[in-house]
Amino acid sequence: MTTSLKRRHFTAGLALAPLAASGLLTGCSNIPDIIKIGVAQPLSGPLAALGQDLLNGVNLAVSELNKNNYAIDGKRVTLEVVAMDDRADAATGKAVAQQLVDAGIVAVIGHLNSGVSIETAPIYGAKDIAQIAISTNPKFTQLGLSTTFRMVANDDLQARAIGSFAASQFGAVRYAALDDGTPYGKGLTDGAVVQLKAEKREVVLRQSFDDKTVAFDKLAEEIKAANVEVIVSTLNDFQAVALIEALKKIDYTRVRLLGGDTIKTTDMAKAAGIIEGIFATSPVLEAKEFVTGRQFLEKYLEAFKKPPAYGGHYTYDSMYVLSAALQKAKSAKPKDVTAAMHSINGYAPVTGTMTWDDKGEQRYAAVGVYELRRGNWELRMRSDRW
Repeated sequence: MTTSLKRRHFTAGLALAPLAASGLLTGCSNIPDIIKIGVAQPLSGPLAALGQDLLNGVNLAVSELNKNNYAIDGKRVTLEVVAMDDRADAATGKAVAQQLVDAGIVAVIGHLNSGVSIETAPIYGAKDIAQIAISTNPKFTQLGLSTTFRMVANDDLQARAIGSFAASQFGAVRYAALDDGTPYGKGLTDGAVVQLKAEKREVVLRQSFDDKTVAFDKLAEEIKAANVEVIVSTLNDFQAVALIEALKKIDYTRVRLLGGDTIKTTDMAKAAGIIEGIFATSPVLEAKEFVTGRQFLEKYLEAFKKPPAYGGHYTYDSMYVLSAALQKAKSAKPKDVTAAMHSINGYAPVTGTMTWDDKGEQRYAAVGVYELRRGNWELRMRSDRW
């Protein structure tokens, strides 16, 4: 079966002014007039809204940079986004990565899914192309490549956040740990269990399911029999709602539930007020939580006529930091840009700063803990030192 890929180009700002007469081309002949930035995200399928949001963040930053006469080593250049649809699929992602490399990109902002980011990393790495991803699987930066950079906290930090918050904030000693059977869900729950045990908490029930199970009557009885006080879970939102409803049926609601990103949805409002508390963690903090977030949200809404769906502010910041790395390198060669990325302490307009360690992990990435209150998720606390 032939796989079709959607390819989009976005060029914003003023046309490149004639520079030769002004002398600005001196020493800049190795810098092209157009700098291509790759963006690879799921732009179709179930995750299209998230992927489009991530693309929008880059497009907004590029539009602003071009409008403000962005220059490298004194030479004004035009930034151009080459965007492709990876369909949240590793095989498609690899094909897309090769096409982006062949298109002559200097760096790529992609991908959303960890599996896709991990599979494509060697393709970018072979050409020294910096890959900035919002993916959270720790393996992404453990491939021995100098080209992998993460925008947000990884799963290890989120697991510690789940375990630490659950151990310290609820005054509980008896815990259940549940996962949805996926590598992501199981790894996150296992990490939370390690943290709970390190803090002398007792995990009295540990179970795995698949990511579709909703029949939880038996589990509810087991939770009640084990006198569980806190449920740590990486089940999906509809599964968590089904579990809470099962607990309600047997009148065992004096429990709290703490999960990951998969329950930080509007659908969880269906279960609000049934148990003592519903909490979620996420490494993708909302734009409104930052001092300059409101300004970003206003600009985003004006440009795209809708609010962000996920992490567009992170890709917006990533593009600004990448633009600073290009200026620091005084070059558009991928190898030079990647080297600059490793040493830069970049100003990020929304989140404040982006800077990476030797592996490409964010040095100050944080995980937020949210509580479902009156049908809305409200930030309880965030930290980069769980």
